[in-house]
Parts: sequence; structure tokens; C-alpha cells
Amino acid sequence: MADITKALNLDELASKDSPIHNLDGRIKLISAVLAIVVVAFSNNLFIPIVMEIYLLIILKIAKLSYLNSFKRLLLLLPFGGAIIIFQPFIHPGNILWRYSWITVTDVGLNWAILLLARMTVSLTAIVILSSTSPMQEIVESLRKLKMPKDLAMILSIMVRFLFIFIDELSTIRKSQKSRNFHIHSKITPYKWRVRQVGYTIAMMFVKSYEQGERIYKSMISRGFSDKSNIYNEKKQLLRSDYIYIITMILLIIIIEVILIKYSNQLGYLGENLSIN
Repeated sequence: MADITKALNLDELASKDSPIHNLDGRIKLISAVLAIVVVAFSNNLFIPIVMEIYLLIILKIAKLSYLNSFKRLLLLLPFGGAIIIFQPFIHPGNILWRYSWITVTDVGLNWAILLLARMTVSLTAIVILSSTSPMQEIVESLRKLKMPKDLAMILSIMVRFLFIFIDELSTIRKSQKSRNFHIHSKITPYKWRVRQVGYTIAMMFVKSYEQGERIYKSMISRGFSDKSNIYNEKKQLLRSDYIYIITMILLIIIIEVILIKYSNQLGYLGENLSIN
């Protein structure tokens, strides 16, 4: 069972002090989305590579560990990596390698490389955002960017409730550990261990339901209704915020200009690798 308490450590990491941590949450959120959108519509490797180098520089400025960030990226990569693995084998094109009925084509391989580059940049942007912005700050930034009120309310409650959920799960796991329960133990039968994990999950559902009822009654007692407005702290953007977002926009413009004028000189990096 994964250690869910790492979510608490992530929020502590996001609360540190650095030029990137101190930026307004809206700027960091818009920058992350902008980087993802730009690479998602790129048809060559030049744009993702330059954007990844830029994001690695941002990681350094934010005083984040390259090793820890790389580990987090690897944890997220399998969610889309499973799709990328099959791309070289399912697209028609010039055959580069064949074994029995399995073939690898140039079109499929190029498309897989492009998808991997896009995903790497997107995940790096998400890692930077989550490592420099506490979850509550991200929710508040979404609210300031005019997210629908009901959705913003649900996200705000979810973020606050998440840490209670983590505390409850930690308490249960400590109780199990004090009784010498270990999911990977070879002493007890496998079915019995799975049953205990099932009991834990069921217990968390019950506790979540009970906690949700208590929170709802508490909110009602304080006058909450579907017409209630969420308070947003007004915060002016600083010079550093404008510099950060303008730098990214200028970088994107420069990349596009270079790609238009010198695509032939870039060789493979400037080739269109998308599937038409």
C-alpha cells in the first residue's frame, strides 16, 4: 500500500520560499496550461525540447530537486506511456524492424517519439505547478479565473477534506501495524490479507460518509446555501508575475519564428512527425 502521507510532504514542499513559489497562483496555473497547450499542438520535436529545457531552468530557479522531480514524473508517465508503447506497431509505414507478425514502422516510431516528448513536457509543467503551489492555492487561483461557483466549492471542500482523509488512513494503518499486520507478509494467507485491505477500504468509505454528514451539518448551521458566495482574497499581480508570464510568451513566439524560418536547417527536430 502506497504511503499516502507523501501528499502532506508535497504540500510542505509547495510552501517553500523561492522566486517561483512566490509567484501568484494564477500566473503559475496559466503558465502550466500554456506550456501544455503549446506542446500538445506541436508537430515536431523542436518545440517540446526547447520547452523542456526552459522548464528545467524553472525547476532550478524554484530550488527543486531534479532527482525527486524526475521520480514524480516517472510515477505519472505510465498513465499515458502504455498508449505510447503500442504506437510503433499499429501504424502503417516503412518497416524498420520485423519479427514474425510484429513490425515497427517509421511513421509509428516517429509518432511515439512525438507523443513521448509532448507528455514529458506536460508532466514536467504539472510537477512544477504542484511543487510550487499548495493545493488550496491552486483551487483559489481557479476561482479567481472564474471557475463555476459550484465546482469551485466542491474543489475547496475536497482539498480541505483530503487531509482529514489522510489522517484517518494514517491512524488506521498505524493501528494495523501495531498489531503486526503487513500486506506483504508471507506468514499470513494471501486471501486473509486481501480481506483486511478490503475491510480498511470499507471503513474509509464509512468514515468518509460520516465526516461528510458532519461537515454538511456544520455548514448548514453557519448559514450555508447554494446561493452562498466564496470569499476570494484580492491580490495584485507583482512585477515578477508579469515578467514570468511575458518571458514564457516571448519564448513561444521566438520558437515559432525560428521554426518557420529555419525548419529545414533543424533537420529531424524540424520535421513534421504527426500522423495526417
